[in-house]
Amino acid sequence: MLAVFVVLLTACGKGGGGTTVVLTTGFRKDEVFRIDSVSCTLPEIMVYLTNTQNQYESVYGKQIWDTDMDGVTLEENVKDTVLARIAQIKSMALMAKEKGVTLTEEEKALAGQAASRYYGGLNETEVALMGVEEKTINTLYQEFALAQKVYQLIIQDINPEISDDEARTIKVQHILIKTYTLDGTGKKVEYTDTAKQEAYEKAVSVQQKALKEGQDFESLATQYSEDSVMTYSFRKGEMDADFEAAAFQLGNNEISDVVTSSYGYHIIKCLSTFDREETDNNKLKIVEERRQEVFGQEYDLFVEGLTRNLNEDLWETVSFIHDPAVETSDFFDVYNEYFPQ
Repeated sequence: MLAVFVVLLTACGKGGGGTTVVLTTGFRKDEVFRIDSVSCTLPEIMVYLTNTQNQYESVYGKQIWDTDMDGVTLEENVKDTVLARIAQIKSMALMAKEKGVTLTEEEKALAGQAASRYYGGLNETEVALMGVEEKTINTLYQEFALAQKVYQLIIQDINPEISDDEARTIKVQHILIKTYTLDGTGKKVEYTDTAKQEAYEKAVSVQQKALKEGQDFESLATQYSEDSVMTYSFRKGEMDADFEAAAFQLGNNEISDVVTSSYGYHIIKCLSTFDREETDNNKLKIVEERRQEVFGQEYDLFVEGLTRNLNEDLWETVSFIHDPAVETSDFFDVYNEYFPQ
């Protein structure tokens, strides 16, 4: 379920700039943020944050929080991620209202059952430290279900049929003769025309060697290639256009002519033109990429018009709960049991 909502509250789609969260006063005592007519309370934040914290610790151990990334602690990073995630769910609840999307009585009942199940599994310490009530969980689950319905509505017209050719992954080895160098700052500096011609002649010579019967292509690549990577696996749209076009025209074990790209001259050998399992996996990825793109574009347009206010003073006090009695980590798992994908 979480994978569906990877697009954050701001700048979700390509080119989406979003708007800046406004810091303001006048919040209720436990109100962390407000987005137009909906708000998020501290107990709601603590449910998301505590479950995420314990999920991390169950995999990586409690020492994971010692990790520092460019001066930002992992705890701070997770806090920001949780804030963005719940803000998006709240925003999508507003989208649901605009689009006339509501939960059926059966869906409301399922959310209530899930809330009862999750809340009933909490111990007294967890309830007290998160400050949560069963109705809080019910609200979160209903908003989660609304967000799911809005997402499905937006992406419903995307064609899930992807051809084998579009999705197939090929595997190649290549030899690169560069036509550029790097200056002291790492910026590309193109060869002179004379140097490019010399590089081309070298590539032609290597290509002719590769075509000789019994010649080991991998040995040639080890000897001549100026790329640190010899073997690539990719599908259409993932490589330099000219390199890709030449590679996809090859059959198994075929070797290309000299191919020009922005990096230089390549000699390509195709190792595999098709892998059934990989192709099927790629079809799923392509469909999901298209869904995310369509959703992100519509979501960006929607949130641009929203007023968002963050209770900065309260947010700065939010932190992980470090208590051995607080182990809850199944908030999202319980939801998925009642609302399976």
